[in-house]
Amino acid sequence: MTAVETRPTAEVGNRRLRKEDQRLITGRTRWTDNIVLPGMLHAAMVRSPHAHAMVTGIDTAAARQAPGVIAVLTGADVKDGMGAVANAWPITTDQKAPAHLPIVLDHVACAGEIVAVVVARSAAQARDAAELVDVDYDELPAVLDAKDAVEDAVLAHPDLGTNKSALWRLDSAEQGSGTDVDEEIAKARADGIVIEREFRQQRLIPAFMEPRSTVVDPTGEQITVWTSTQVPHILRFLIAATTGIPESKVRVIAPDVGGGFGGKLQTTAEEFATLAAARHVGKPVKYTETRSESLVSGHHGRDQYQQLTLAATKDGTVTALKVDLVANLGAYVGLVGGGVPVLGAWMFNAIYKFRAYRFTVQTVLTNTTWVDAYRGAGRPEATYAVERLMDELAAEVGVDPLQIREQNWIKHEEFPFTSVAGMTYDSGNYEAATARAVELFDYEGLRREQRERRERKDPVQLGIGVSTFTEMCGLAPSRILGALNYGAGGWEHASIRMLPTGKVEVITGTSPHGQGHETAWSQIAADRLGVPFEDIEVLHGDTQIAPRGLDTYGSRSLVVGGEAVVRAADKVVEKAKIVAAHLLEASVDDLEFSRGRFTVRGTDNGIGITEVATAQFTSHNLPAGFEPGIDADATFDPDAFSFPHGTHLCAAEVDTETGQVTLRKYVCVDDIGQIINPLIVEGQVHGGIVQGIAQALWEEAVFDDQGTLVSGSFVDYTLPTTADTISFVTENTTSPSTTNTLGTKGVGEAGAIASTPAVVNAVVDALRPLGITDIQMPCTPERVWKAIQSAGAGQGRGTTDEVQPHFEAGSLNQDTSSTGTATNGADQ
Repeated sequence: MTAVETRPTAEVGNRRLRKEDQRLITGRTRWTDNIVLPGMLHAAMVRSPHAHAMVTGIDTAAARQAPGVIAVLTGADVKDGMGAVANAWPITTDQKAPAHLPIVLDHVACAGEIVAVVVARSAAQARDAAELVDVDYDELPAVLDAKDAVEDAVLAHPDLGTNKSALWRLDSAEQGSGTDVDEEIAKARADGIVIEREFRQQRLIPAFMEPRSTVVDPTGEQITVWTSTQVPHILRFLIAATTGIPESKVRVIAPDVGGGFGGKLQTTAEEFATLAAARHVGKPVKYTETRSESLVSGHHGRDQYQQLTLAATKDGTVTALKVDLVANLGAYVGLVGGGVPVLGAWMFNAIYKFRAYRFTVQTVLTNTTWVDAYRGAGRPEATYAVERLMDELAAEVGVDPLQIREQNWIKHEEFPFTSVAGMTYDSGNYEAATARAVELFDYEGLRREQRERRERKDPVQLGIGVSTFTEMCGLAPSRILGALNYGAGGWEHASIRMLPTGKVEVITGTSPHGQGHETAWSQIAADRLGVPFEDIEVLHGDTQIAPRGLDTYGSRSLVVGGEAVVRAADKVVEKAKIVAAHLLEASVDDLEFSRGRFTVRGTDNGIGITEVATAQFTSHNLPAGFEPGIDADATFDPDAFSFPHGTHLCAAEVDTETGQVTLRKYVCVDDIGQIINPLIVEGQVHGGIVQGIAQALWEEAVFDDQGTLVSGSFVDYTLPTTADTISFVTENTTSPSTTNTLGTKGVGEAGAIASTPAVVNAVVDALRPLGITDIQMPCTPERVWKAIQSAGAGQGRGTTDEVQPHFEAGSLNQDTSSTGTATNGADQ
C-alpha cells in the first residue's frame, strides 16, 4: 500500500527528465520492426519505376519459385476486401479525387506505387523474390509540375478529365470580416505601395527517424495491427470503413514511434497491402520499408506556388493582402492533403491588421508522390510568405524590418482580436516577445557590424533576418471542422483509473511519436490529483486500451488531450470527495482538497485520495447508494483554436565569392502560454528550428523529367547534422490561453514555422545592396552564387539603393507585467 504523501511543489513547470527516455536510450524500445510473432512471415513491395503507366502484364512465376516464398499477390488477387487509402477532407463538394488502391490494378500514377506484394519466410527472401517479378508497362506522358498541371495538357489521371482537384476561397468582404481586396489594392496603386511577389515552397520529405513498419496478425479473434503511425484510432476506423471488417474485430497498436512530423499522419498503402497479404496467407506478416522506399513512397510536404499582392499606404501601414496559390497534391488526395493549404488560409494575415484579405487555392494532381501534412501543415507556408513580404515592404519604405512589423501588428491591449480572416486571437503580447528577442540578440550591435562590413565591402556580408509569427493550434473545434467538411471531429478523450494500491493510470487518446506525453501527462495528473509523479503510468496508442481518441497532429495533444486529462482528474476528485466525506463523517460541502488530501475545513481531520481509492476498492464502508469506483472519463472539444506566437531573429554570413551561407546567431522568444515542462519545450523548439532552417538552406525533393525522384537517398536529399547548425538562444514569454484550463497554446510546430523566413530574410538582407530581393529555397551555395552573378551583370531584381536598417528597441510599447521568462536554452 502506498503511504499518504504530500508534495511540496507543483509538477507543472518542472524540468522533469522524460520518463520515456529510460527505455528509448537503453535500447529497450518497442519499435514495430522489433516485434516478432510465432510463424511470422515478411512482405516486400514490388514498386513501379515509372511515374505514369498502364500495367499490361505481371509475371510472378519466377518469384513464386524463389526460396522461402509463400505467396506473390497482385491487386487482382486481393481486390475484394483490399480496402482503400482514404481522403478524409474533401474541401469542396466537387473536388476531384482519384481512387487510391493499396495495390494498383492497371494504372500507375506515380513512381513507387505498389504493383505486387511478395510474402516469404524472411525479409531478405521477400526482397530477393520481389526483384524476380516481371511487370510489363505501357508508359504514358507524365505531368510533374503544379503550374503545368493547371494547363491540363497532360493528365495525371486521364479518367478524371482534368488535373484540377479543387478551387477553394476565403474572402474577407464576403464573410464580413474585412473590406474589398481589389478596391484596397487599387487605392494603393493610386496613392500608396503595392508589393507583388511569387514565392516557391519547394517539396520536402518528412524523413522521420524510424522508417514505416507494419505487422498484421490475423490469427486471433481480432485482427491486430502494430504500425508506426501517428493515428491508430483513425486507422482502425478506416480499415473497418474500407474493407468491411467490423471495427470491433480490429485492434491497432502504435508502439514506440520514432518520429513522424506529419509523415505518419496517414492510412498508408503499405498498411493496407500488408493487411491484405496477412489475411490471404492466414499468418502474421511484417513489412518494414527501406529508407529509399520511405523517401519515394512516404508522402511529401509543401510544394506550392504562391502569388502574393500586398497593399499599403506610403508610410508602410498595410491595408490589403491577396493570396493565390497553386498547390501540388501529387498523384492522390491524401488523408488531409487537400485541406493542408486551407489550414494556411487563416494565417497569411498573421499578426497584422489588414483591412482586406482574399485567399484562393487551386489544388492540382500530378504524377508525383502524394503530398500531405508536414510539420506545421499550411501554417509554415503562410508565415513564410507574409514575413518575406513584410521585409520587402520595409525595404520599399526604407525602414527597419522590425519597425514595419511593430507599426502593423496587433497590440497587446487589443486582445482578444478578430483578424481579417475571421479568427479570434485570444491572447498575446508581440511587443514583449520581440523586445526580449532584440535584447538577447544584440540587434543594434549586429546592425552596426553589418553597416561596417558593407562600408568596407567585405566579401562576407552579414544579414539579419526577422520572423514574427503566430499559428493556430489545438486542431480543432469539431463544429469548425464540420463546417469545412472534414471527416472527423476535433475532440480528445482521457480516462483516469485510481488503482487500489495508490497508483494511477492515465489513458489518453493522443498517440505520441516523440513529444514526451508520458512525462507531461504525468505532471498534469500529479498536480490535479496530488499524487507523486512517479506513481502515474500513462497508457496510449492501443485502441484496445485507449478505445477513444483522435490522435496526435496539428499541435493538438496538450491543448486538447492535456485538457481532457485535467477534466478527467477533476471528475475523480469530485467522486472521491463523496467517499471522503462519508469516511470523515463530514459534509461534502465542508471538505477542502489540496495536495492529494481531503480535509474538513478548519481542522486537521483528513484523508488522502489514495486511501479513498483503497476504500472504494474494498467497498466495506461506502455511502448508501454509492456505486463503487472513482475512476473517470472526460472528452474535451475545444471552443476555439489557440494561438501561440513568437519572434525569431537570425544572423547569417553570406560569402559573396562562393555563395556559402553560414549561421552566425539565432535567437527566438516564443509565447506558448503555460509551459508544462520547459525541458520538453526546449527540445520541441530546437528540433523545429532545425527543420525550418533545413528548408531554407538544404532540403528539396527533386524529380527528373521522367518523374523519377533523384533525391531518393540521404546522399542527395540533404538533411542537416549537428555540425551544420549552431546553438540557439531560446526563451519564452507567457500570455496564457483563455480557451483551456491549463492556459497552454501548443509548441510542436512553432520552430518549423518561424525559422524558415527568418533564415531566408537574413540571406536576402545580406545581399539586398546588390539588388537581390529573393532567392528560391533552398538557398544553396549554387543558387546564392548565381543570384550574385546575375545581380553583378545588371540582372538583379529590385532596387540597388542600400537601406541601412536601424531599430530602437525602446520604441516597443511593451507591457511586461504579464510576461514571464523561462530558461535560456543556449547551452543545449
